[in-house]
Amino acid sequence: MKNQLKRTLASGKHALGAWVTIPSADVSEAMSTLDLDWLLFDLEHSGLNEQSAQVLMQGMRGDRVTPLIRVAWNDPVLIKKALDIGAHGVIVPMVNTKEDALKAVQACTYPPKGIRGCGPKRPWIYDPDYIATADEEVLVIPQIETEEAVNNADEIFAVEGVDVCFVGPFDLSISMGFKGKQDDPKFQAAVDKVLEAAKRHNVVPGMWLGAGRPVTERLKAGWKFISIGLDLNLLVDGTKAALKKALD
Repeated sequence: MKNQLKRTLASGKHALGAWVTIPSADVSEAMSTLDLDWLLFDLEHSGLNEQSAQVLMQGMRGDRVTPLIRVAWNDPVLIKKALDIGAHGVIVPMVNTKEDALKAVQACTYPPKGIRGCGPKRPWIYDPDYIATADEEVLVIPQIETEEAVNNADEIFAVEGVDVCFVGPFDLSISMGFKGKQDDPKFQAAVDKVLEAAKRHNVVPGMWLGAGRPVTERLKAGWKFISIGLDLNLLVDGTKAALKKALD
């Protein structure tokens, strides 16, 4: 197994990606032809499941864009299934403590390092060396989305095997009492705290930016793994822009 995204991030380069929530291989196929580094198939906040996510990943063109899955929970069974169907990494929601992070890492790695069960699924078909290489190639990405997680960021990122962190701004804002708003200085201070902790532990810092927002400022600050939006919002924004252009 060779994870191009992991190599890109290890070289210090940034990686831009997008969320996929629409259960159509037309969507994943089209998005995989764009200048993105990764696509994330969301099994937490969409109608996708393992079966539909596998079909969407099979619809991707070539291997330049890396497929990731956000599992519904920090559950070894869910993580195992996500990797067995071909994800090159998992975003794990609600990682709040070092114990949560260790649980996620162990679910992503085979014994003796971890507890991942071995199933001859998709990866074996195209990579006979998958078992020998997967532990080093799979990306483990805990999601930081509560005030507790922010306060425990140093301990979480110190867990061996954590590669990338991903700030979930909406849940974090709600956790801090801001009801989804992200303009409070205390919220920004929390985000900055995560960024600095990630840098201290050589963990790649990642965050959700959203469709239509420039990434330049975030890249200058040191964020490397950035989502530019999800398929549905990008579709709506593109349609709005086309309508405006047609009516001007």
